[in-house]
Amino acid sequence: MPLNHTDQMHILKDILSNQQTDCCGTVAECEQMERLIKSLMINTDIDHNVKSVLQDIYSYSQNGKYTQSLDNHIDNHRTELTQWINDIDSFS
Repeated sequence: MPLNHTDQMHILKDILSNQQTDCCGTVAECEQMERLIKSLMINTDIDHNVKSVLQDIYSYSQNGKYTQSLDNHIDNHRTELTQWINDIDSFS
């Protein structure tokens, strides 16, 4: 059963929240975020403002996937993680 965009946003928020709280993550999480965001970006039901936030998160996940230290990458983006989580909450 495919996930609707609300479910996808919840999963994305959960991954971001876990990374923000734990200050660590995995390449698989970055890849999962990329897949979710690609699906959300083509969805016409998604608000334009959300898509801007999704583009930022996509860049973050791509950079994280290829960084030498994902934990440092996450730690360096804690402020953005908090903001993205808040943004997702405001659009949900």
